[in-house]
Amino acid sequence: MSENKEQYLKKRPSAAMSLMPLLVLVVMLTFVIRAFGSDSLAGASQIALLAASAFCVLIGMWRLNVPWASFEKAIVKNVSSVASAIIILLLIGALSGAWMLSGVVPTLIYYGMHIIHPDIFLVSSCIICALVSVMTGSSWTTIATIGIALMGIGRAQGFADGWIAGAIISGAYFGDKISPLSDTTTLASGSLGVPLFDHIRYMVYTTVPSIVIALIVFAVAGLLCDTNTAQDISTFALALKSRFCITPWLLLVPVFTGILIAKRVPPIITLFLSSLMAVVAAVVFQSDALHEIDPSMFKAAMRCLYDSTQLATDDATLAGLVGTRGMAGMMGTIWLIVCAMCFGGCMSAGGMVGGITRLFIHMVHSRTSLVASTAASGVMLNIAIADQYLCILLTGNMFRDIYDREGYERKLLSRTTEDSVTVTSVLVPWNTCGMTQSTVLGVSTWTYLPYCIFNILSPIMSVIVAATGYGIVHRKPSAANTTEA
Repeated sequence: MSENKEQYLKKRPSAAMSLMPLLVLVVMLTFVIRAFGSDSLAGASQIALLAASAFCVLIGMWRLNVPWASFEKAIVKNVSSVASAIIILLLIGALSGAWMLSGVVPTLIYYGMHIIHPDIFLVSSCIICALVSVMTGSSWTTIATIGIALMGIGRAQGFADGWIAGAIISGAYFGDKISPLSDTTTLASGSLGVPLFDHIRYMVYTTVPSIVIALIVFAVAGLLCDTNTAQDISTFALALKSRFCITPWLLLVPVFTGILIAKRVPPIITLFLSSLMAVVAAVVFQSDALHEIDPSMFKAAMRCLYDSTQLATDDATLAGLVGTRGMAGMMGTIWLIVCAMCFGGCMSAGGMVGGITRLFIHMVHSRTSLVASTAASGVMLNIAIADQYLCILLTGNMFRDIYDREGYERKLLSRTTEDSVTVTSVLVPWNTCGMTQSTVLGVSTWTYLPYCIFNILSPIMSVIVAATGYGIVHRKPSAANTTEA
């Protein structure tokens, strides 16, 4: 059967039918989370994704005349699209293990505890991650490096994991969003033909109010949260110093990493070289710790990159901090990503993605509803497809003609796409971003989600600004039957 004939025989699913696989997934994940709790990502959630994928295939083949070959092709395409992300994940696992056992992270924590006062820790963490992310253009790199160190400092000062991770992620995604070096920012603007810096300047209207509110929340929370006393922090600092060789020389590793990032060296190369340098630092400065892992220095160095390790310590907080998982610790996340890509591929091949977006398109009656429909569609695509890059492209492609027809500038669409897709991807547990940051920080997505103030506010702020009409240019529509702005 030819491809054209296959397309002719396919039926277009209704919005209700398109939502059915998502409903099945949500119901299954609800039972999974109740049954398995924090262990839900260890395998049960993956089964739920595959079961929802199977249900999607059943509807497609039985009711919509979609052949299995179409589903298989879409799955393969989706999985192959995240190959580089999987390699980056493995290298992040190696980096986190090497940075911990080399003493880089303990050194950053040791000096950070003496510099950052607990009252301003949360707001400082958000600002630090924002600045680093603006310079690097990568929320992933920011969280995998400075984010891990800030998690250690926050835990030592007695903050809850949700608050720490929320401040880190809010800052990292703010910086990622407005950085001209960011791949998502470039993709959102470039795919719609919007000049990069026009796109960034236009995002200021929604992004700055969101981050200002987030900083205020973190500042107040930092003052109200019950943290450890100065004596507890001092005790933890002494435990760190007795377990690791703390020296300013170890700061050369993050400095070296920062130089590579500033030179725009590809992330895979940057992470590899940074991990390699950290291993060298471990051999030079932390030989006792390596010998504790394995008498053979070579085997110990290799294990810190790929395997789980644990150093003996009498401090419970420090014991939880210095335990590493290496590349092996990323395998559960990679497994989840592959299953999520299967689900996204099945939704795309079955036409369910188009059915969901048509539902939002039919709700467009004004400027505010247009932006709200775009934002809601972006969030729904993040849930359904589980990959922010595909969601950015799909959201732009689906709404560009409507914005053109209604007489609105493309940069309004590119801004709304970033406000709804880029920053909310980290809030979806089975999205590549949500899975990655949860694994890197060691905090469940459900735990940090309520505290990611900036990420939650961004799509809401996009709709609020659209309702006010501030900075929005409305030209004469290109079609006769248009809605009133």
